[in-house]
Parts: sequence; structure tokens; C-alpha cells
Amino acid sequence: MANCAIVGVNWGDEGKGRMVDLLTEEFDVVVRYQGGGNAGHTVINEHGKFALHLLPSGIFRKGVVNILGNGVALDPENLVLEIEDLDCKGISITPENLKISDRASLLMPWHRDLDALEENRLKDKKYGSTKQGIAPFYSDKFQKKTVLAGELFYPKQLREHLAGLLEWKNLILTKVYGAKAYTMDMLEEWLEESCEKIKPFITDTGAFLKQAQKDGKRILFEAQLGSLRDLDYGIYPYTTSSNTTAAYAPIGSGLPSAKIGRVIGVVKAYSTCVGEGPFVCEMFGREAETLREAGAEYGAKTGRPRRVGPIDLVATRYGAEVQGCTEIALTKLDVLSYMEQIPVCVAYEINGRQTETFPFPAALADARPVIRTVPGWKRDISQVRTWEELPKEAKDYVLLIERALECPVTYVSVGPERESIILRK
Repeated sequence: MANCAIVGVNWGDEGKGRMVDLLTEEFDVVVRYQGGGNAGHTVINEHGKFALHLLPSGIFRKGVVNILGNGVALDPENLVLEIEDLDCKGISITPENLKISDRASLLMPWHRDLDALEENRLKDKKYGSTKQGIAPFYSDKFQKKTVLAGELFYPKQLREHLAGLLEWKNLILTKVYGAKAYTMDMLEEWLEESCEKIKPFITDTGAFLKQAQKDGKRILFEAQLGSLRDLDYGIYPYTTSSNTTAAYAPIGSGLPSAKIGRVIGVVKAYSTCVGEGPFVCEMFGREAETLREAGAEYGAKTGRPRRVGPIDLVATRYGAEVQGCTEIALTKLDVLSYMEQIPVCVAYEINGRQTETFPFPAALADARPVIRTVPGWKRDISQVRTWEELPKEAKDYVLLIERALECPVTYVSVGPERESIILRK
């Protein structure tokens, strides 16, 4: 079986976690290859309901090895809390089913402080950060001013490294932002309380993945967020600070030689967006609130109400192209069951001209959605398990999306539970 990447096609929150949880029964290894704890993958299975932030969504499957790759923003403090939370709920996490790359950089406590300080400085021009330290982390990584997880095994060199970083970072905290400085005692406490607890999981995951590849193991790559939040291809600067695309999976996973045969792009049956930035198809007022409530659209990490709108075929087509999708998983189709007529954004109008091509980020401020409606099905489809059982209107809606994306829709989700899925293959 070919290696597979499960990626978001839109602004994130498409339902990637439920798809990874579903498909892990077909794979041996699941790898998170980018991003940090600034977003959540919601998973509902026989163990309960979970919002994962750093842990790969394959953690619930026995026999599956889960890896946090070198491209991840590794937050020891929050990872420990997440592991402890799952352990309390009966999910055993050991070095056998979770491995952390020794080349993953550690998100430092000051990264969260800097994230919040900068958002406060920006005021009404803020980026909508979750304030989990992601942008300062990746900025430091590219400046070569982070600590690698593997350095935890070299205490003398680690403390020399930390002392240098501390001096530099305190200049920024105190001189630029007027904030409180960190001390080495504070870092020692952080090392003891959080970093020591993740050391048993840290290993040369690159070597592990190379051997897994040689042994013919099946590898699933799990992305965070979506195409439109990609640092290079998204709605810059309202993006995350890493590459959310399938193309980055080999690099961020620690297996640069990996070949990815399947790219499953996850698309929600309508549009949602957490945070700031252009969102052309956005609904407002009672219409938006009804859809938000129907889909329980609140951020898994922040609890913030998500901005909502009809499916945006312009943005979704672009997102699928950026990801190189070979197939689409359509989620939350059941949420639209209350609608008599379902709105669809089929094009944008910019300065009096219609376009079906996703524009350069600066042009999005002037874009207006071109909406058409299609008939709804007005019946509960949450118990439907075969394509043939779906109402004609629901099938037509799926096929409309398939034609627009020029990519087959092979999975249709009609509920958050693992079994609430229709396979179209």
C-alpha cells in the first residue's frame, strides 16, 4: 500500500483528525510533520471524545506507532499535559507507541509570552494568533536559536546553549516589549517539570522511519491546519508559520526519501475559519449563527466561535491543487440537512469581474462571493452508510463538489463518530 498524507484543503478545522483515526487501521505508522499545539484535531471513537493538539491522531489504535517529526513545534509542557490527560482516560502512551524526533526543536516558555506580546502590540492589526508561541518558535528556528529535543541528553552543552539563548531572548523581552526577563532558575524548573518527562519518548525517528520503509511498513502523514493557512501558499500574513502541504511531509517527518502515493484532502461540506484574515464567503447574522450551532463550530483549542459560510469552490479548488490531492474526504455533510436551499460560492467578483481563480492575497479584500443555491434534502442522513441510501439531492451536492475540484470524493462523513462514514470507491 502506498504512503498516504491526510491534509486540510481549506482554512483548517476540516475534520482531519476523524479521518486519520478512521484510516489508521490500514497503516503501521502515523507521523505529525508540522505545526504545534495551536490547533486541535477532534476525534470521537469507542474511547470517547478527544481534542488532540500535539499527539498524532493514530494514538488510539493498538499496534500503530505515532511519531512527532522534526518539523513539529514541540511544546514539552503542553505535550506532558496531553499525555497525562489521555492516560487518565485509559489511553496508554509509551515509548512503543509514541516516538519524538531528536531533531524536533523545543518550544520554549518565552515563545508563548512573545506571541501574546506581539498580538497586543498589533492591536486591531493582529493576525488572530492562538498565542501558543508558534510564530516566535518558527522565527527562532530559522534563526537557529532553538534547542533540539536530542540536546536534553547532553546536559552540559544544553545549559551552555540555554545561557546564550537566555541572554539574547531577554534583550527582546525587556527592551522591545518591556516584559519580565527569564532566569536560568525558571528554565531549570521547566527542564525538570516538563522536559524530563518527555525524554523517554525521544529517539532517532529518522532511523526508525528508514527501517520502516525498508520493511514495507505503511506510513500515514498527518497535517495540521489547511492549504489557506500555509506559510507560502496561504492567505499571507494570516497564515500559520509552517508548511501545511503534503509536499512538506517527507521533510518534516524525518524521512526525506518518502514517496507519497495518496493525498487525501479533507474538505468540510461548508466553510469555517478561526482567526483573522480574508474569508470571502463569510455569512453573518442569524444565518451564520444557525449554521454555527448546527455544526458546533467552536475552536478545539481556543473555544472561539468559528466564522462560517457556504462551501467556497474557488478556495477549495485552489487548496486541492496546492495539496496535490488524489482524492477528497468530504466531512459534516449531515450538518446541512436542515437547509431547504444550500448556498454555494461558485466564483468571486473583483472590481466588477467574475473569476473562478483564487486571487493573490492582497486582492482578497476586494473579492465578493458569487452565490448560487442548490436544493437541500431536508432529512436526517446521520445513519446512512452507503452511497445508494443518500437522498438524490445529497448525492448531487457531493457530485457538484467533485466536478468543481476535478478530484474524486471517496469518503463522505455524515457524523463525527468513526463509523459514520460512506465509502465511495
